[in-house]
Amino acid sequence: MPPHRYRDDAEIAALAARFVDRSLPKSEWTHAAHFAVACALLRDPARDALREMPALIRAYNDACGTPNSDHGGYHETITLASLRAARSWLARHATLPLHEALNALLASPYGRPDWLLAHWTHERLFSVAARRAWLEPDRAPLPFG
Repeated sequence: MPPHRYRDDAEIAALAARFVDRSLPKSEWTHAAHFAVACALLRDPARDALREMPALIRAYNDACGTPNSDHGGYHETITLASLRAARSWLARHATLPLHEALNALLASPYGRPDWLLAHWTHERLFSVAARRAWLEPDRAPLPFG
């Protein structure tokens, strides 16, 4: 299945706004949408995406009826790794409009929902410890900070 493609920056901004105000339907909270929101927040100079995203995801999950627990909902390691990947990608593609940079990211290996498994074993990534706090990769280091 080809990755989702965003038409313009306004589409991404609208999606991010619906996520932040918790009106985004749960069915639209996809891997592509996670990256779209992350990229929108990272490019917004008024936001601190690395600080804000964990609370925003928890609040969104609560609004959708998804418990933030040891077995579902918010996942610290996945969130921080994805934010770091998006931040690095945007830094390397700083001259592109947001939708072009995001579409390129989604067409890259990061566009695959399983990209993290190149860096973490399944057992470590999906452990309770990784869900609660950042755990360093145990397969291969991330290629960005």
